[in-house]
Amino acid sequence: MDLSSPFTHSPLSFSSSSTSKPFSTKLFKLKPPTTTTTTTTIRSVATDPNPNPQLDAPSPSPSPSPSNSPHRLLRELAERKKLTHSPRRKIPPRRFILKPPLDDAKLAERFLKSPQLSLKSFPLLSSCLPSSPLNSADRTWSDEYLLEAKQALGYPLAPSAAFDDDNPAKHFDPLLYLAFQHFRDDCERTKARHVRNGHSRLSFLGQYVLEMALCEYFLQRYPRESPAPMRERVYALIGKRSLPRWIKAASLQNLVFPFDDMDRMIRKDREPPAKSVFWALFGAIYLCFGMPEVYRVLFEAFGMDPEDESCQPKLRRQLEDVDYVSVEFDGRQLGWQEVVAYQA
Repeated sequence: MDLSSPFTHSPLSFSSSSTSKPFSTKLFKLKPPTTTTTTTTIRSVATDPNPNPQLDAPSPSPSPSPSNSPHRLLRELAERKKLTHSPRRKIPPRRFILKPPLDDAKLAERFLKSPQLSLKSFPLLSSCLPSSPLNSADRTWSDEYLLEAKQALGYPLAPSAAFDDDNPAKHFDPLLYLAFQHFRDDCERTKARHVRNGHSRLSFLGQYVLEMALCEYFLQRYPRESPAPMRERVYALIGKRSLPRWIKAASLQNLVFPFDDMDRMIRKDREPPAKSVFWALFGAIYLCFGMPEVYRVLFEAFGMDPEDESCQPKLRRQLEDVDYVSVEFDGRQLGWQEVVAYQA
């Protein structure tokens, strides 16, 4: 039987002379099996045997630029812009960026075309007129809704331009238009500068006209009453919570809220526009017709009743209100017609 082995062997012989019989022994040397060798890649980098010391030396720092050098100024400006214009900081909108001033010719032309310079005998009225003529959008609203406003307030439907130049009522139509133009986000017409400024000035004037009218009325109606109850009466009539009720009583809610139902609106959305329009409306009436017309619109067009239960102050211990000034009013209180007659 022949056995084969992958190991190769080489015979070795040993001999001994001490024994009588010769003895021989053979040993086989085993070789380990061949294994797979792993190749390793060695990369070498060649270097210049003669380096240039001038190239290896660090570059010298640039010499500082003079203080008035344009390059240095531009570099500092770029660094300052990086610090000021951070990504978290909002850039102001274009309307707040300063514009170059108008030249003298354009500025004079703008002032001469302003309606405020057309009146010299009525300085208060001229200060509340729009700063520029009404545009086509303004005239479109006036043609569509101004007659409805005049009819609700009890004024003739003819255009106010038919009055004489020395009559302040000649400018009632543009002032009445401005009175209803309270600011709305969804209306570009009310965002115009001449409309926004004109409405705010009329509203500012009308607030104190109303307070002055009712102050004079209650002081003459209750000659011995303290100011606290009269203040409560005034607030009950023209307080911000009562003004939407008067707007609806005069059927003007469609002009103030053209796209919304006033009864379904929440209070914070209903009261500010009603207050702004109500004040501006009486500012326009006072400028064109005076304080007697303010009383007429208050008590006739809007139907205010000082004797209403909701307008009564808290009960206090006070003296009886009797008019001892005029004999013809002895035993009864003054009405708004008598107050107007006293002012006339």
